[in-house]
Amino acid sequence: MGLETLIAGMPGTAAQGIIYGIMALGIFITFKLLNFADLSVDGSFATGGAVAAMVIISGHSWMLALVLAFIAGALAGLITGVLHTLLGIPDILAGILTQLALYSINLRITKDMSNTPISVDKYNLAVSLRYKTDALITVFVMAVIIIAIMYWYFGTEMGSAIRATGTNPAMTKAQGINVNLMKTIGLVISNAIVAFAGALYAQFNGNADVNMGRGAIVIGLAAIIIGEVICNALFKKKRNFILTLAFVVFGGILYYLFIAIVLWLKLSTNDMKLFTAIIVAIFLAVPYLKNKSNSSFRKAAKRGGKENA
Repeated sequence: MGLETLIAGMPGTAAQGIIYGIMALGIFITFKLLNFADLSVDGSFATGGAVAAMVIISGHSWMLALVLAFIAGALAGLITGVLHTLLGIPDILAGILTQLALYSINLRITKDMSNTPISVDKYNLAVSLRYKTDALITVFVMAVIIIAIMYWYFGTEMGSAIRATGTNPAMTKAQGINVNLMKTIGLVISNAIVAFAGALYAQFNGNADVNMGRGAIVIGLAAIIIGEVICNALFKKKRNFILTLAFVVFGGILYYLFIAIVLWLKLSTNDMKLFTAIIVAIFLAVPYLKNKSNSSFRKAAKRGGKENA
């Protein structure tokens, strides 16, 4: 694959990156705002794709497919929330249990088909890899709308309560806020957005696979971390909530750009998970090493000041 092919495929690469970025926005709610390690997103991402595929195959519009995928994801988040808050199951284990259950549920949704094709030749889809530029514009507009809604919602009283729950649950509870309810609402919204992204992803690639959500949590975290590091580097103390959300999506684009370059270099696809782990590790280490370096310089400056005195 030549450089021209890589450049020609950039609109498609960016579109897929934005879809991952939308998924990362959902993961951002649990990972950053709620401080909740929700692993159910691997299942809910595939649920969104499965629901969308079956709705479209049934002859309904892609708009209904996206709405029903969103609702299905919300129900998946509700299951995790109930397992954690009402049954007292730890957050990680609650997410894993939901993820396991969703694998079977997704097969039921697709009538035991592990891969459900939805070709753009047969169906009217929201986005398609065949029409890269149109897909890029569509998912970009959707991402902007989702960011705007999230910015508004998490500025409301309930949204602020969800953020407070993740920051300091004990203090939030002391203020009379139902912490368990806030966690559940956050999980519902998070998985709904993830499933919405899964529905877009299935249409973009022309098929819904029950395994398409495998590793979604890692990709989402990679997008969040990459976006956060770059946002901090560019804006530092001027960073605000809407910029953070925007850079989560930008992180998704950069992540998939890295993947596209790996494929362009003809490196083994079997090493994809390894490359992802390395990318995440690097961006995780950058803030720590930078703070450590700054701390060392400050200590050296203090020692120098005392010696001069």
